Amino acid sequence: MARDRRRFLKGAGVAGLAAMAGCVGGFGDEGGEGSDVNVGMVYATGGLGDNSFNDMAREGVLQAEEELGVSHSKTEPSSEGEFEGAQRDFAESGDYDLISCIGFAQEDALTENAPAYPDQNFMLIDAVVEEDNVRNYVFGEPEGSFQVGHLAGLLTDMEFAAGAGETNPDESVVGFVGGVESPLIESFQAGFEAGVEYANPDAEVVSSYVGSFNDTGVGQETARSMYQDQGADIVFHAAGATGVGVFQAAQSEGRFAIGVDADQSESEPDYADVILASMVKRVDTAVFTAIESVVNDAFEGGETEVLGLEQDGVEAVYGASIGDEIPDDVKGALDESRQAIIDGEIEVPTEL
Repeated sequence: MARDRRRFLKGAGVAGLAAMAGCVGGFGDEGGEGSDVNVGMVYATGGLGDNSFNDMAREGVLQAEEELGVSHSKTEPSSEGEFEGAQRDFAESGDYDLISCIGFAQEDALTENAPAYPDQNFMLIDAVVEEDNVRNYVFGEPEGSFQVGHLAGLLTDMEFAAGAGETNPDESVVGFVGGVESPLIESFQAGFEAGVEYANPDAEVVSSYVGSFNDTGVGQETARSMYQDQGADIVFHAAGATGVGVFQAAQSEGRFAIGVDADQSESEPDYADVILASMVKRVDTAVFTAIESVVNDAFEGGETEVLGLEQDGVEAVYGASIGDEIPDDVKGALDESRQAIIDGEIEVPTEL
């Protein structure tokens, strides 16, 4: 990833931790050398290896390790009930200059912990806690989702084949698979549906929430039903590791899918032949920028960064394997709608 894209923002205990390891999947020291700054990473449920949301956050801290010489430790809670203890144990140790809380589900825990540790710096992804020691980063997911919805709405009426997939122009149906039902994930759906309607008012969007960000099997089953029973030829997921099942179903049914958070045609190369595009969300940049601000003694809590299309916080990235086969007029239409969103000519809904 180009370095200038990573920096779209401007320069913005130990015994207790060991005891905590058994209940949250373990703290792991992955530190570098050259800086005194130490970062604690509390990942979202689903953990590392999702090739999506959590792994994008990890890219940010690894970049900070490489370029800034920071050290970091991590924990991977397996349930939302473990967030409060994971955050607290990092804070109690007094060893961390920044605690990075990855995911909207950590909001309640941080609402309790941030005022209890007023001298501890926190950063939060995908939610807002209004405390002077918390830097919040929220993204324009509906804007990016509108873009991939626009893509899906245009392609579903075309005779289009690429890689291992093809559309069925006789059926104007596309799908959305969400992980855990929540206002954030619903905002992905809202933007996607608006983009589909903008491209193709007659197209149908079928949707389902599977209740997990880490269940490949149910993701596959849900998407397969959309392809086989409901006539969908393109399915967009906002479901973390569950989305791998969507890719599997697309491949087995000879249809298409759209990834999320990372460029999943790169992070899930086995399915690149059916991934049209991904709605990429620059969580890595937010994490890196927050850490960089601590290194530069410029961390400002009590603020919220909103990162949409204009700030390159989200974008539709065409698939590495089959993206070149998407017609130029389709790509041109997406360029136009992107600019129209930035200019305020298209108002993208943020909720259903």
